[in-house]
Amino acid sequence: MATPLSADKLLKALRDEGLRVVEHRSWRTHNRNHKGAWGPVHGVMIHHTVTSGTQSSVDLCYDGHSALPGPLCHGVIAKDGSVHMVGHGRANHAGLGDDDVLRAVIDEKALPADNEANTDGNRSFYGFECVNLGDGKDPWPAAQLEAIEKAAAAVCRAHGWNHRSVIGHKEWQPGKVDPRGFTMDSMRGRVRDRLAGRPDGPPPPATYEPFPGAAFFRAGRHSAVITAMGKRLVAEGCGRYEVGPGPDWSEADRASYAAWQRKLGYSGSGADGIPGKASWDRLKVPNV
Repeated sequence: MATPLSADKLLKALRDEGLRVVEHRSWRTHNRNHKGAWGPVHGVMIHHTVTSGTQSSVDLCYDGHSALPGPLCHGVIAKDGSVHMVGHGRANHAGLGDDDVLRAVIDEKALPADNEANTDGNRSFYGFECVNLGDGKDPWPAAQLEAIEKAAAAVCRAHGWNHRSVIGHKEWQPGKVDPRGFTMDSMRGRVRDRLAGRPDGPPPPATYEPFPGAAFFRAGRHSAVITAMGKRLVAEGCGRYEVGPGPDWSEADRASYAAWQRKLGYSGSGADGIPGKASWDRLKVPNV
């Protein structure tokens, strides 16, 4: 049994574990506390989003939808390993689950099979949604799996819990399959090993490519910046590449960037596929 970490303490725990954390909108005060209790907390629950693209997934988890208002978790773990904070407090992520599972989590014992949905999980678990289609085919990059491990370990370390305080949604509520694509036993093993050592410490500040100017993006341009841009467009679900991306500016790059501009709400000449500073800064192309 534990009192939930404050927003500041949660943020510090994640960063001290070596995670790159992005704060989204008013996440510190965004919650469902008016609908029920938040705490005491007992563990960490891992989910998959059934979405692609970082920004759209983060927006969905922050806002929710008509049938399930947000926040839908506390943090969204992107494929690049970044963690995006979308809520603090009660969140609509766990739903009803098995009281025997909760007892095992509290006692830090092996989990029984989940065969009942009789206990409120939203009050008892931190929730992390991980960007993945959940179809068993969408890959789990090494950076994302490491971030899941670190996020779970960070919360456990802050509360003095062990690896058995980490569960998947599929282990809590009958009929759920998430996360799909790796086993929770393997993830708990990773968390156990991480907790046996010291945290990595805060990562160095992220550095991004400055906007090179619209004239940079022209036929004949060959640059690693274009490859890095293309990889970010793919990560955001905007890739329009049959092959690549690669270092040579192409019509596929332009079509992909136009998709990114439209995703940001631009239209007409504002979505012509030639990067502008505002959209470039929001894409966050890693420094090369």
